[in-house]
Amino acid sequence: MNHAVTTPLDIKLMNMTAMVLFVGFVALGALVTARWMVRLPVFDIKGIAVTGEVNHNNALTLRANVAPRLAGTFYSMDLATVRAAFEAVPWVRRAVVRREFPNRLRVVLQEHQAVAYWGGDGELRLINSYGEVFEANVGEVEQDTLPRLSGPEGHGAEVLAMYRTLVPLFTPLALSIDQLELSVGGSWRVILETGAEIELGRGGAADITARVQRFLATVTQVTSRYGRQASAVESADLRHENGYALRLRGVSTTVAAVPPRKK
Repeated sequence: MNHAVTTPLDIKLMNMTAMVLFVGFVALGALVTARWMVRLPVFDIKGIAVTGEVNHNNALTLRANVAPRLAGTFYSMDLATVRAAFEAVPWVRRAVVRREFPNRLRVVLQEHQAVAYWGGDGELRLINSYGEVFEANVGEVEQDTLPRLSGPEGHGAEVLAMYRTLVPLFTPLALSIDQLELSVGGSWRVILETGAEIELGRGGAADITARVQRFLATVTQVTSRYGRQASAVESADLRHENGYALRLRGVSTTVAAVPPRKK
C-alpha cells in the first residue's frame, strides 16, 4: 500500500518564498528592460505633424512656443503636457494630441474665432464664439469692425448672448450696436455706431428685449415730429416703467434765456 508523502511546512514556505522572489525578479527585470527600451534613440520624437486651424500660427511660432516644454520619448512623453503647451500658444483654443508609432506625434488644433473685443482700452482682449475671453494680438483680427463687449470677469458668455439677442432688434431701423456693457451692478447699456447711448436697465434677456421693442416701436414716430430720423437719437433711458426719456441731436427742450430789458 502506497502512503502519500507529506511535504514539511518549512519546505512549503521555502518553495513559496522562492516562487515569489522569482516572479518579483522577473517583473523587476521586465520593468527595467521596458524603461531602457522606451529611452532608446529609435523612440525619440522625430517630428510633430500639426493640422487643423492654423490661420494665426506658423511652424516657427509653434516651435518657439512648444519645443522648450517638450521632454521624453514616444512612450515616456506626457501627452497632457504637450496639449497644454500647444493650448498656451496665442489663438489656440484646443489641441488634440495623438501618438503615431514609432516616433511621431500628431496634433489637431482648433483656433479661437474672434467675434468681439472685450474690456476697456487699457485691457483690450478678445472674445470667441463660445463667449470665452482670450488674449491675443488684436492687430491680427481679420474683420475690419468688431463690436466691443464688456462686463465683470466671468460674464463673457452672458454678455455675448445678450448682444446676439439685441442685434436683430435694431437691424430693421438700420442701427448697429457698437458697444454693449454690463455693469458690476447688473445694468445694461448699449452704444450704437451713431454714438447714441441707450440705458437698458437691469434684467434678463426677456426684460431687456421687451424694453427695447417698446422703444424701437415708437422712436421713429417721436423723431419724425421734429423732422429727424432714428439715427438722430443722442441718448435714451429705457429704465422708466411706462416709457422712456429721449434726447435728439439738434433738438433742445430748454427755454432760451430772455435778455433783460433795457431801461
